Amino acid sequence: MNHTDKLALRQTLEALAIDYWYEVDFNWGQEAPAYYTEDAVFTTSQKSRTGRAAIADFYSARQARGARTSLHLVQNFRAVPTAADRADCNYLMSLFAADGEGVLPSKPAIMVADVRETLVRQADGRWLCALRTLRPLFRDDTPTTG
Repeated sequence: MNHTDKLALRQTLEALAIDYWYEVDFNWGQEAPAYYTEDAVFTTSQKSRTGRAAIADFYSARQARGARTSLHLVQNFRAVPTAADRADCNYLMSLFAADGEGVLPSKPAIMVADVRETLVRQADGRWLCALRTLRPLFRDDTPTTG
């Protein structure tokens, strides 16, 4: 893979990560399971979930808790192709979140996490997440929904 192809892949996968977290922040993650393979593993700072159904249950439970305002910011994105149809990605994700409707008091991020992902290109060309792991690097005492 030449340099231009690597940059294009990185841009594609970074856009996918940004779209995913936007979905979580502004649509309660209702469509989040569609970003994962059927047997994907999603590990948050608190628990692992395996499969689309378990991931869907997580986002349904998150919404059922009530109003919450969140922003997941993606920074320092890296993508390394490991095969023609696979790539490993990592980035920093800063989470600003609190229960309640906005506008909420401004505070520093409640968590900065190292995110590791394995993405797999499907037969139709879409990239889906097979593995996503969030490892907190910094946290305050605000509860996450992870």
